[in-house]
Amino acid sequence: MRKEMEEKIFQSTKVDAILLTSPANMRFVAGFTGEGYVYFSCRQKVVVTDSRYVIAAKNECPGYEIETWTSDGYFLNLLAHLKEEESVKRLGIEDEVMTVSLYHKLEKQLQKNEGKSPKLISLENKMNQFRQIKTEKEQERIRQAEAIGDRAFTKTIAKIHEGMTEKQVAAWLEFYMKEEGAEGFSFDTIAASGEHSAMPHAIPTDKKLENGDFLTMDFGCLYQGYCSDMTRTVVIGSASEKQREIYDTVLKAQETALLGIRPGMKGSQIDAMARDVITDAGYGKYFGHALGHSVGLEIHESPNFSPREETVIKPGMVITVEPGIYIEGIGGVRIEDVVIITEDGCENITHSTKKLLELTAQKG
Repeated sequence: MRKEMEEKIFQSTKVDAILLTSPANMRFVAGFTGEGYVYFSCRQKVVVTDSRYVIAAKNECPGYEIETWTSDGYFLNLLAHLKEEESVKRLGIEDEVMTVSLYHKLEKQLQKNEGKSPKLISLENKMNQFRQIKTEKEQERIRQAEAIGDRAFTKTIAKIHEGMTEKQVAAWLEFYMKEEGAEGFSFDTIAASGEHSAMPHAIPTDKKLENGDFLTMDFGCLYQGYCSDMTRTVVIGSASEKQREIYDTVLKAQETALLGIRPGMKGSQIDAMARDVITDAGYGKYFGHALGHSVGLEIHESPNFSPREETVIKPGMVITVEPGIYIEGIGGVRIEDVVIITEDGCENITHSTKKLLELTAQKG
């Protein structure tokens, strides 16, 4: 990690040392992709892991001492380093992700420090705030991940036909993402058809695609640790007038937000641009979730585009724009792109068509 970033973290958190346990922050700070924890102060930089990840950690974490923990105590390594640094009075922890069990384990281990244990201080999500502005390298990795999704979508569309199951659609999306270079998936792939598409986070089932169904596909992959996210909704066979009306409303809401995004706006203001379009069309009560969320090393990061988001949007943030309408008993539509906030607007890095696709109902 760069010296200036390290100094900025300590200035912001007001702690003497930091213990990282979340995979995203361990990777962000030290480059570590395995299991374990990272401890760093102004004097020491340590990755503690087990034998499965030692070789990888040596390659991934230049400038960090690599240590293995034993069954004698998960935090014994940490305790040893704290004893070396009597000046560490305040130890920052990621309380928002640390389990109660791990917290108690840490407390119990620190009690062995002969009455000199540092005070555990909540980092209050500050580490995640450092990840909000993506570097050019991070932006490029997200672009590559999103491009993999674009290519996988194009290939999957050619496979879809009436009679396929939702599980099969999801499987093709995941196969093609892997074939196109994904190292994994950002989240569990969603393929929801017919009435199921009214559930924003539906789980793919054995339900077969039927003529007249909406089919919503929400999927994402990992490229060099960074996430993509994309949603497209299509129709099996020919779309009805009602389906076209719903789809066109969602698309207009998204396009309005994409054109209106400017740095300096609050997330709530951007959410309102899209939400107002849907509300004015009479579908306001059918759009229940936020307009978007940041993506990076995790699929859901901050800030968001939501009615309550007061964060000011800045260049370098990478955020989804995904309005939707979901009507129980009928189905739903969501259209999602990923954008990079620029100095005067945003760059849309999702390139798959948003024209309403009516897919051939019968298998070709």
